[in-house]
Amino acid sequence: MGFLTGFAIYFIIWWITLFIILPVGVRTQADERDVTMGTAESAPLKLRMGRKLMWTSIVSAAFFGVYLLATAVFGLSVDSIPRIVPDMSRG
Repeated sequence: MGFLTGFAIYFIIWWITLFIILPVGVRTQADERDVTMGTAESAPLKLRMGRKLMWTSIVSAAFFGVYLLATAVFGLSVDSIPRIVPDMSRG
């Protein structure tokens, strides 16, 4: 696997992980009963985006490591998945 391919796969994993981690631990303004005038009650009180980006990078690096282990070391690929649909082309 080339560097660009590896980076693209890591970026996709990172982006999906970001959307998984974003809602974790969020306290809304309504939860804390501290609603700022002109904002939605569901707006986060403390976003802590730096911490979420750090955790996203750590978790996606772990997932990418598992992916690299499965593909580079064990040689697994999409072709390793057994066929679910029977091959009807053989008569």
